[in-house]
Amino acid sequence: MQHNAQIIDGLAAAAKLRASLALDISAAHAKTGKRPGLEVIIVGEDPASQIYVRKKITACEEVGIQSTKHILPRETTESELIELINKLNGDDDIHGILVQLPLPEHIKSRHVLAAISPAKDVDGFHMMNAGRLVTHGGGLIPCTPLGCMMLIRSVHDKLEGLRATVIGRSQIVGRPMSHLLLRANCTVLTAHRHTKNLAEEVAASDIVVAAAGVPGLIKGEWIKPGATVIDVGISRIAAQGGKTKIAGDVCFESAVKRAGAITPVPGGVGPMTVACLLHNTFTAFNNSLA
Repeated sequence: MQHNAQIIDGLAAAAKLRASLALDISAAHAKTGKRPGLEVIIVGEDPASQIYVRKKITACEEVGIQSTKHILPRETTESELIELINKLNGDDDIHGILVQLPLPEHIKSRHVLAAISPAKDVDGFHMMNAGRLVTHGGGLIPCTPLGCMMLIRSVHDKLEGLRATVIGRSQIVGRPMSHLLLRANCTVLTAHRHTKNLAEEVAASDIVVAAAGVPGLIKGEWIKPGATVIDVGISRIAAQGGKTKIAGDVCFESAVKRAGAITPVPGGVGPMTVACLLHNTFTAFNNSLA
């Protein structure tokens, strides 16, 4: 008998996390007289970046985080941007610094991200935080993998011994995701474009995290019956009538008939990424008080 998977509602999960944070931030403010502070830096006029930043600022306001954005002209030099970051690093009222990517081509993002204090690196991209994740030494965790783990734990009471495949090995999602699953005592395969027999690996997995950025890469018939599927992919593809639509890395219509639980695109991982940015900012704030 065919069934449809449980739909993991990222919008609802993110709303629950934001509500919890709002209460915690209010309590912290009552106790200390302080609020978490987040500075968002955007260089240039990229329309998508403008939308993302606006969402992040609005989300901060909703939970009681003080946020400011710096909109810098595209011509800003790398040294000027790093000079601003150094100034923000030294400001005790600022607990999180976020530089919106992508940056203009003349600025090397790795230099900029390395300039952010690891204690204020709410994106979790600094090499020191990456190292802490690998060595179980704490640190701030990249927002998307952190959100994915929260969604996975909303389905599974225990993760120990489960087999997980992560498709994608980026520093932003794939690699930290694999380390988080390892930390949870899963048996983890990190798959990528050179992986042989990807369909077989997926078919053997209790948990599949698709983060390759290739629409429709993971076929529904590959999914192990009852598996949990987290679709991080978000691509804009052609639709009927000359329009476009958002698509994930997983063929949702067929996968939903085999999986035990699955995230939709949109409405799955995306909302959790923003909520986890707020979570990391509050974590950085609490760390600054310790």
